[in-house]
Amino acid sequence: MLSSLAPRLRLSVRQARRYSSQLAPAATADPIPPPPAAQPTLPYRVPRNSRGSIPVYTDIRNGGTRHLTLIRNVEGNVDALAQDLQRSLFPAETSEAQRMKVHTIQQRHVVLSGGRWKGEVVRWLARQGF
Repeated sequence: MLSSLAPRLRLSVRQARRYSSQLAPAATADPIPPPPAAQPTLPYRVPRNSRGSIPVYTDIRNGGTRHLTLIRNVEGNVDALAQDLQRSLFPAETSEAQRMKVHTIQQRHVVLSGGRWKGEVVRWLARQGF
């Protein structure tokens, strides 16, 4: 059975090569990547996890009455990250800013309590370049 499929498979691979070579433009020189955007150096870094996503997690405690947002494995000055989050995640006059409490754990993790803010934290970190 496999021997009867082999000629058809080879034919389709040849056709695919011919078709893709017709579509591909002739490259005369290697493209030069754009220069990286100038980013201010921050005293902390939030590396992505093994799956490539930002390490922000949600924890629900006390029977669903207490919501925590965790930022794990922060490198560098964790207190500076906590202060930046406190200052710039929400405008100062809003109720979210008044409810949000930011704590550090073992100089490696940041915990935000007072609401469900995983989406806002992920967007804030992405805007920061992480």
